[in-house]
Amino acid sequence: PDMRIQLLLLAFILTISLHAQEEEPLGWPRLLETKEGRELTLYQPQLDAVNGNSIEGRMAISAKDDEGDLIFGAVWLKAKLATDYESGMAAFLDISIEQTKFPDDIPEDRIDDLKTFLVREMTAWEPKVSIVDLKASMADMEVNGLGVEGLNHEAPVIFYRESDAVLVMIDGEPKFKEDAKGDVSYLVNSPFFIAKEKNGSVYYLRGGDFWYQSESIEAGWKNVDRVPRAINEFAKNNAPEKGETEEELPDSAPAIIVSTKPAELVIVEGKPDYQQISETNLLYVKNTENDIVLDINEQAHYLLLAGRFYSSKSLEDGSWSFVEPEDLPEDFAKIPDEESISSVKSSVPGTMASKEALLEQAIPQTAEVDLDKTIEVSFDGEPKFTEVTGTSVAYAENSAQTVLRINGKFYCVEDGVWYVSTKAKGNYKVSTERPEEVDDLPADSPVHNVKYVYVYETTPEVVYVGYTPGYYHSYVYGGVVVYGTGWYYRPWYGAYYYPRPVTFGYGVHWNPYTGWGFSVGVSFGWIGWGFHPYYRPYWGPRGFYGGYRHGYYHGYHRGYGAGYRAGYRAGQRNNVYNNRNGIRTMDNKNYRSQIKNRPSTANRNRPQTKPSTRPNNVLSDKNGNVFQRDNKGNWNNANRNRSNGNKSIKPSTNQRQQLNRSFNNRQSINRGGRTGGGAVRRGGRRG
Repeated sequence: PDMRIQLLLLAFILTISLHAQEEEPLGWPRLLETKEGRELTLYQPQLDAVNGNSIEGRMAISAKDDEGDLIFGAVWLKAKLATDYESGMAAFLDISIEQTKFPDDIPEDRIDDLKTFLVREMTAWEPKVSIVDLKASMADMEVNGLGVEGLNHEAPVIFYRESDAVLVMIDGEPKFKEDAKGDVSYLVNSPFFIAKEKNGSVYYLRGGDFWYQSESIEAGWKNVDRVPRAINEFAKNNAPEKGETEEELPDSAPAIIVSTKPAELVIVEGKPDYQQISETNLLYVKNTENDIVLDINEQAHYLLLAGRFYSSKSLEDGSWSFVEPEDLPEDFAKIPDEESISSVKSSVPGTMASKEALLEQAIPQTAEVDLDKTIEVSFDGEPKFTEVTGTSVAYAENSAQTVLRINGKFYCVEDGVWYVSTKAKGNYKVSTERPEEVDDLPADSPVHNVKYVYVYETTPEVVYVGYTPGYYHSYVYGGVVVYGTGWYYRPWYGAYYYPRPVTFGYGVHWNPYTGWGFSVGVSFGWIGWGFHPYYRPYWGPRGFYGGYRHGYYHGYHRGYGAGYRAGYRAGQRNNVYNNRNGIRTMDNKNYRSQIKNRPSTANRNRPQTKPSTRPNNVLSDKNGNVFQRDNKGNWNNANRNRSNGNKSIKPSTNQRQQLNRSFNNRQSINRGGRTGGGAVRRGGRRG
């Protein structure tokens, strides 16, 4: 029996250590062959909780005893989680074994001794898994407590068109500023290029290769071939360089729609082409890049914007109203995955797609920051702070950085890191604490997103930090993920213009494989930040939104086809921790290298594992009972062939249902995450 325990625990230790060496995502289960010729199998972990950068979970393991019989056991663990979305990997650090459970004929007094050995040995290892495997291991995890209160779901102004058009967003009433030469006045409170000659009455708009002019900013735009030299030179000298694009550009100049209020644009190519969604009483509009579904029973249209459904009887001149996620027609959850409109299921509560989106909200992007790192904080004039109602927090209106005043101290959140100072202006150093007062920040505050930036722990050399998707304005409401708080935040106008986070106006949509992305009107040729004196690209954390280049013409599905290069995960892969002096993510070679007194593993032999021929069909319940699924879909006690009474342990009806859900959810994430496939097709309109 002692040998059996040692083999079982050795399997867990050695297999986990292997992840630090293997870079490719691992398939499950994994087979480990020891020097003695023993075969040990590790099954995919089941994570029960993610709290900050700490994880808790369990996994099933198996080995053959001296008589050739297969023994199954369960191990509970805790660990620190480090992630690097750019490499697509996560690491378990500082693992501790909390509990073990094996067949009854293994003496418990030996388990305690081996557990001590296990804990001591594993502190030196940092096993790696892919982000896909991590999410699949979370398939059975409850994500309670992630919902955000106080979000605003009021419908924006919705423009409906049946020919090509572009929505030009202006942040409130137009504000102009003269260029350095004094020849041109340009619009500062919009990411679109609009300018006029200093004493002129005609406005000029540049979009891609097209020029427009109008005597009114909000209407009357006409395509022109020539513009005044001063306007043309200003555009050439200040607009950003064009980058790579997969966009399909129009042959003729699209119509221009201007809005100074939150708005969205819905474009259908001609009259709506309704197509039946199989197995439902729903139709979808095929000839559009928007998500439009018609419920035949209600004769109502449903439009998906920023993760929220809005309903109206008519597309044209429709009076759109918000639909609570729980009030969606039941057929929405029944949309087959093969349908091209199936991506909307991410916004339908209770579906596997929405569950997977929710899991992403719980996974932080982590990094370590040198304790001596500092930043410079500046203001447009003298600091001007505004109190956040109902809190002890005040935020700076006239800074491009997010600066807070709390209990006599000044904090700045920049690139997902907290900094602190005793003075508003000047140098801030890395903070070793996150002020708990930020937890009270309401959704209608423009600095709400900083509450999703964390300080996990501190050593004499580094601070461990992280952020969850709320930092990028991705929130949970009603069992689904939505983008933005829905509130309009007043920007700062002074010598500079500092924009605030926005929800509507840029066709934000969720894709199961690329996350949040923009669509209509947000292409490199139409939106540019080069001629604006912004500290960061228009709005949001610096370096995140500047990556969005898809969407002018066929951008919605081009964004899908572009995979990880577009959408929310583009912000993760190009996360704010990358390329920052004094900041390292998990996959950097020198991550955690400064931590002292860590056991060395340089001289230890770490065996390699290989894919097991066994199916990934073994799960442990929360009591440590291990069950195996046969080829008929039935669940049985994995140790049922042993002669010590284990045979009597059978899953109850509720256990079988839970095991089936866990198994199916995990398989779905493993399969979908690895292939990156799905029903969404590349190219122009839906097919």
